[in-house]
Amino acid sequence: MKRKTLKFSPGFRVALGNDLAEAAEMVLAPGDAEGDSGNRHRGADQWLFVVSGTGVALINRKRYPLRERTLLLIEHGDLHEIRNSGSEPLRTLNFYIPPAYAKDGKTLPRGKR
Repeated sequence: MKRKTLKFSPGFRVALGNDLAEAAEMVLAPGDAEGDSGNRHRGADQWLFVVSGTGVALINRKRYPLRERTLLLIEHGDLHEIRNSGSEPLRTLNFYIPPAYAKDGKTLPRGKR
C-alpha cells in the first residue's frame, strides 16, 4: 500500500506509482501550458481530472473546455496541449497507464500495453 497527501504546488510532479500505473499532480499558472502541438504519450493513456481552475485542452487539433470536475481520457498517441486560460492556477490530477514518467519527471521509454 502506498499513500501520499498531494500539495498541488506549481509545476508537474509524479506523486505515486507502480509498474502498472502512476499518478501525477500538475499546476499551471494563468497563461501557462504543458505540451504543444507535437506532444503525445506513445505508450500510455492519460486520465486528467481538473481539481480546480479553468483552461482548455487541445487534443488532436480540437479544443475542449476545462473546468472543475472535468475528466478527460487522452489516449496514447493523441496529440495534446493543456493550457490555463483562467485567472487562477489550473490544478489537475493525472493518471498514466502504464507509467509515462520517471520519478524525476523525465519521459520513460514507450511502455508495454
